[in-house]
Amino acid sequence: MKHASKLGLIGLIGTLALAAPSLAALKVGAQAPDFSAPAYLAGKPFTFKLADALKKGPVVVYFFPAAHTPGCNLEAHQFSQAIDKFKAQGASVIGVTAGNVEELADFSRETEHCGGKFPVAADPGAKIARQYDALLTAKPEWSSRTSYVISKSGAIVHVYSELNPNKHVQEMLEAVKSLEK
Repeated sequence: MKHASKLGLIGLIGTLALAAPSLAALKVGAQAPDFSAPAYLAGKPFTFKLADALKKGPVVVYFFPAAHTPGCNLEAHQFSQAIDKFKAQGASVIGVTAGNVEELADFSRETEHCGGKFPVAADPGAKIARQYDALLTAKPEWSSRTSYVISKSGAIVHVYSELNPNKHVQEMLEAVKSLEK
């Protein structure tokens, strides 16, 4: 029985390690890699450019594994509910994913997800996620659930990497609030 329990525990640890996001996220103080990507806001396509967004103020870039998956649905909905709080701090939000990119137009429009309140960008091949060290260990062609606050100067001022979506919005909002205006 003890041997079987050890094997079960080892298997569980291995499974959790594979499902975990990469822990090599860019560090606070690093310069955020600039990017542009095809994006959608309320179902309408456009090209998101980080450099342009930073001219207006800090940007929350949150990577998520795939549109229309339970955790990502919840996280997008939580960001949409809090978007006015981010705007009140002068910050904008962009979700970036390498998974289910063909579904982003609908995902950006649907009220149970983004609700047209903030854009989501496609990252086919996880090229942007790779630059940000935000790859899902178990599925490296998808982004992990890693969120960044990038200051107007382009420096990363806060990083939160956790597969559970429940605290990303709170973490990002607190970090944005702590920035000097």
